[in-house]
Amino acid sequence: MTPLDYEFLRKFLKERSGLDLSADKQYLVESRLTPIARKAGLPGIGELVQKMKGGCTGTMSRVVEAMTTNETFFFRDKVPFDHLRDTILPELLRARAGRRSLRIWSAACSTGQEPYSIAMALKEYGAELSGWRIEIVATDLAQSVLEKSKAGIFSQFEVQRGLPIQLLVKYFKQTGDMWQLNSDIRAMVQFRQLNLLEPFEHLGMFDVVFCRNVLIYFDQATKIAIFRRLAKATERDGFLMLGAAETVVGLSDAFRPYTDRRGLYFPNPTPGAPSIVPSDRPAMPLSLVSAGR
Repeated sequence: MTPLDYEFLRKFLKERSGLDLSADKQYLVESRLTPIARKAGLPGIGELVQKMKGGCTGTMSRVVEAMTTNETFFFRDKVPFDHLRDTILPELLRARAGRRSLRIWSAACSTGQEPYSIAMALKEYGAELSGWRIEIVATDLAQSVLEKSKAGIFSQFEVQRGLPIQLLVKYFKQTGDMWQLNSDIRAMVQFRQLNLLEPFEHLGMFDVVFCRNVLIYFDQATKIAIFRRLAKATERDGFLMLGAAETVVGLSDAFRPYTDRRGLYFPNPTPGAPSIVPSDRPAMPLSLVSAGR
């Protein structure tokens, strides 16, 4: 792969997926795209680039999917699901008692472990959600991972990563060497293809947005733009959950951190002005904000 090929791929990937590759990531591109070139019967990445320049949309899609990180596992990082059980659901059960419905978005859902973890967590919450209409929307850029997600079939290795044994027994059926989620859990999740760089107003409004471990791959300007649009898609008294290495602090005033809840945020009612925080949502102390915690 020539330097010009690499620069073309860097620009292409940033425009199509938001992936911001540094100048020293050529080895990563080569390791992921060489198999794509070989599968297409091409001698190398240079020829793959030429097909892309010629407008081959199939090749472009395969390149984006190969470069998109799909690392995920059930109940990843645990803390967000503790927040869902201990903070988010209690608040929303009170706030939504009149309409008895919840909408949750799992953005960049990869092969489905996150939205299915959310679905199982809601099932485990108990009778308080009985009779409620629950809608979980899961989106990802890659169509191939969405197809796997819809099937809800996972390997022994995948179900051993983060999934408690009691939930495996309760919500999965073993089929040969694989495990399939029960139909009632699968039915709780709607999978849709979506690029976070493109408009997503058509998805509607959400009470909770999980957008974890994807913004770390974007540059600052892209993160700011996505935060602004996420705020418009989140109910005013809703929640945003970010990954452990992600934050809005120092980037955007569209969301405010939830005190003592790592990774949990809520929309700022008036971005650009001091926020009036509801009494049951204490503002994060200024000392913590300045420290970037």
